[in-house]
Amino acid sequence: MTIVITGASRGIGATLAAQYKDAGEEVIGTARGAGAGAVLDVTDPASHTAFAANLADRPLDLLICNAGVYLDKGDDLDAGFGPDLWTQSFATNVTGVFLTVQTLMPNLRAAKSAKIAIIASQMGSSTRAPGGSYIYRASKAAAINLGRNLAVDLKPEGIAVGIYHPGWVRTDMGGDQGEISVAESARGLVQRIAALDLAQTGAFETWDGRPHPL
Repeated sequence: MTIVITGASRGIGATLAAQYKDAGEEVIGTARGAGAGAVLDVTDPASHTAFAANLADRPLDLLICNAGVYLDKGDDLDAGFGPDLWTQSFATNVTGVFLTVQTLMPNLRAAKSAKIAIIASQMGSSTRAPGGSYIYRASKAAAINLGRNLAVDLKPEGIAVGIYHPGWVRTDMGGDQGEISVAESARGLVQRIAALDLAQTGAFETWDGRPHPL
């Protein structure tokens, strides 16, 4: 199985890459720099074009859209949430997901029963909305919506799309107070992705297999 994982230089992406490699899968991890093995800035169309050219016509069994940013963490309503943060966050968390999928569609179509996994967050749930972190929450809500609509359009082609909350993970983004380790989150996500099929396409689930309210 050939797998592409965006944002694989650290955190959940790096751990997913390591777990899949340990299982004997071929993993192409990407990052904005060269640290993950392949360069891909998900906000840059030219970077997508170059990455796809390097991949050539290789069939892609699984695409994990993991690259993301949380730039407004701790911002104050009165003085924070600058327009530049909105632009950068949506460019990575939403447009970056779409461009990755769009660019790699030929490779996904070339595989048998390809899958797309979008790492979203419960912070994008419209049902669970405790306030604050407006930019991150809005961008992840958009990513969830994007995934659900992609699932509808790609189902006739046999491509399943799963959307996942990875848990509150102890990473640079999640902080030291996170509820689970990176390894626990990654193991759960690997299991969820393995179980993903066309009957479940478009579902928003937690890392441990629970349906998450939208």
